[in-house]
Amino acid sequence: MILKGSQRGFGQNLAAHLMNTRDNEHVALHELRGFYAEDLKGAFRETEAIGRGTRCAQPFFSLSLSPPEAERVSVAIFENAIDQIEERLGLTGQPRAVIFHEKEGRRHAHCVWSRIDADTMTARPLPFFKNKLTEISRGLYLEHGWTMPDGIRDSAKRDPINFTLAEWQQAKRQGVDPRWLKQSMQECWKLSDDPKSFTQALKDRGFFLARGDKRGFVVLDHGGEVYSLPKMLGLKTREVRARLGDGETLASVEATQKTIGAAMTPAIRRHIEESRTRFLKRSASLGHSKMEMTHLHREARQKLDQKQSAEWLAETKQRAARLPKGLRGLWHRITGEYQKVRAANEDEATRTKDRHAAERQALIDRQLEQRRVLQAQFKELRRGQAEQLLDLRRDLGRFLALSRGTHGPPERTRQRSMALRLER
Repeated sequence: MILKGSQRGFGQNLAAHLMNTRDNEHVALHELRGFYAEDLKGAFRETEAIGRGTRCAQPFFSLSLSPPEAERVSVAIFENAIDQIEERLGLTGQPRAVIFHEKEGRRHAHCVWSRIDADTMTARPLPFFKNKLTEISRGLYLEHGWTMPDGIRDSAKRDPINFTLAEWQQAKRQGVDPRWLKQSMQECWKLSDDPKSFTQALKDRGFFLARGDKRGFVVLDHGGEVYSLPKMLGLKTREVRARLGDGETLASVEATQKTIGAAMTPAIRRHIEESRTRFLKRSASLGHSKMEMTHLHREARQKLDQKQSAEWLAETKQRAARLPKGLRGLWHRITGEYQKVRAANEDEATRTKDRHAAERQALIDRQLEQRRVLQAQFKELRRGQAEQLLDLRRDLGRFLALSRGTHGPPERTRQRSMALRLER
């Protein structure tokens, strides 16, 4: 499974993010260990209070565990992985919280440890934790027979279309899939070998190369949104300059936006808006289906929890009734019968816990299969919209090439790009 860790501060923000049911269809606080509080915000508030005594600005270590999408991964596998990571990073015995998230037909876990050692009032150091997590990740893929991603097998083959939080948020504001943006620009880079061919490849996809103020080379989309070219390509600025030069001959961002605004005729705007409207309508329909499914799944889990709680209470009373009291209880202690009954009760309680866990896991697996069917429809919708978006961007590029030098009065536009919604 893919492991991503980071040292963190701002515990209340982290707790709110982890318990967010708006962006996650299911959220479950699985474990709170080593805290007095019984809720996540209270637990993290404890760590922050202790951390102030050490002047540690990042008292938390936050880890996400993402197994392969199509694999059925039990809670026990997650727990064993967390224990292994805890020992390898030197966090054994530290207070920790484990949270499970589900969305888009996938289930992953988060574990947050307190780095503060309450006995020594120092923060536990985490040297080379990224390298250690990569080694553990490889071991988990091999142990469970999962197909290992190329980026974990060889760091030089990491997925080039991965994006940062800032890149995701920028694309989301424009209603565009950031994976499509990066992939399109990287394809242009691979197909070209000089500034002229690269500029033309971008225009064929409706992108426009410009000179940035501080970021060097930038790319604009048809709505005038500005993206850093080196970040989109996953390259350093000097690598981009080695092929494209210093960029002094390129138009500025403002001039390019005026050119795009002048080229956005009413017909082109209408085609873009019609495509976006069709996509939003279909997306809203699927979104409604997702909402209904989420409600039914939450209701089914709640009913199972209530049923298991009632079973546990009834069986606990039965087990308590088997233990004799008074003089008879004293005699049973002397003869050893009391210990035998107690051991039998503990074995029965363990079997009940295991049975309940298996029932919960079976329900979650069934629901994940149902959610994946719906998610496949979302993916198909995005794929079709991406193809249509590419066609429209090509049309815009061809129009600019034909109408160069015949633009009407410039107008500044900030139209939203066609929506490839990310939250479904």
